[in-house]
Amino acid sequence: MKKNILMITPENKEINRYRKKQVNNFIQITMPYLAAFIDESKYNILLIDEYNQRIPYEGHFDLIAITLNTSNASHCYEVAEKFREKGCKVVFGGPHATLLPDEAINHCDYIIIGEAEDTWPQFLEEFYTNQAKQQYNCTSIPDLKGIPIPRRDLVKGRHFTKGAVFATRGCPYHCSYCNLKQIYHDSFRTRPIDEVIEDIRSIKRKYFVFWDDNFFGNIEYAKKLMKELAKLNKKWAAQVTLERCQDEELLKLAKSAGCIYFFVGLESFSEKSLVSVNKAINNVDNYKKIINLVHKSGISIQAGIIFGFDTDTKDVFKKSLDTCNYLGIDGVTVSILTPLPKTPVYDEFKVEGRLITFDWEYYNGKTRVAFTPKNMTAKELFDGYMWFRREFYSVNSIFKRLWVSKTNIVHNLIVNLGYKYSIKGTKYTNDRS
Repeated sequence: MKKNILMITPENKEINRYRKKQVNNFIQITMPYLAAFIDESKYNILLIDEYNQRIPYEGHFDLIAITLNTSNASHCYEVAEKFREKGCKVVFGGPHATLLPDEAINHCDYIIIGEAEDTWPQFLEEFYTNQAKQQYNCTSIPDLKGIPIPRRDLVKGRHFTKGAVFATRGCPYHCSYCNLKQIYHDSFRTRPIDEVIEDIRSIKRKYFVFWDDNFFGNIEYAKKLMKELAKLNKKWAAQVTLERCQDEELLKLAKSAGCIYFFVGLESFSEKSLVSVNKAINNVDNYKKIINLVHKSGISIQAGIIFGFDTDTKDVFKKSLDTCNYLGIDGVTVSILTPLPKTPVYDEFKVEGRLITFDWEYYNGKTRVAFTPKNMTAKELFDGYMWFRREFYSVNSIFKRLWVSKTNIVHNLIVNLGYKYSIKGTKYTNDRS
């Protein structure tokens, strides 16, 4: 007899309100990918993404699978409790379950720690035969060869944003605010190029994103992949490191393969800030030259910027805005520094007594501040962050930046206006009980 499995990509209401107003949110690939491992002769699968769907608490399910990230952890615990009260079994996996398994296991029946290519199929088989263990831990480095194509057909309602794919896993760098090294084995890996191309061919839409943490982590691999990708006539984006964009052949191949924009973690325009979080790989003095190269190649820059480093003072917001306008940054994903569990930044702030709370809802980097900054109050950090967002997406700044960039004007205008709209209604919520 088949068992019913409900797979949830969670999103609490606070973050959902923030994200739904934007226009370029592609699916989280984790659950469609894990669904591809499931034997449908044994399981009926229902995939739910809270970005645009309601969790069917009234349904009958034998197993509830939830992927936890830190900012959604408290919400996931509440969801799990509701299902467990009905007699359903719950399995957790994902970043937060891997970082804090001793906490997470108190809210579920089973837990999968670390990468899941080997442990998830093992768990499914043993759950089906009523022999599942409480904990599954990834002890070896999973090979990305022969992994299945994600079940995008199970994703409902995301007609234009189903196209997420990954070609590599991991990142060569060790930024102290990032938890990749704690989540994955510290090993940069690549998928066979022919398998990546097959995966991309299966995406029915023209547009997709690479969900890789650093698409240019292996430059020679990226070049070979893009030569094959150029044959598919697709349009795409990827996250890369700016310093690797000095390779003009790499940029030319990216453009000919259909790249529209790069997400680049600039993080800061202060060399002191970058050094303080072990990201000296970013050279502020080279930003203008490299960004000009990227724009000359016809590729836009979506910059990741973080506010709240210990070297940041209250003038960081105005300085950052002026620099973005000068550089012609096409768009930003701006965040408040978030001390994620088990990262060096988290450990440092904990020792110094600077963590404001251990309520994980504060750790979303968008609507709350989880720590006490060095050179301003938490509210001043949030207010400065919001001021930057409003000014960056003001009509004046949009046209200043697009005039400098002169790249993908229509696309950038749409994305900028989407982010401008998303700012409305965002309030300082640290005082919320």
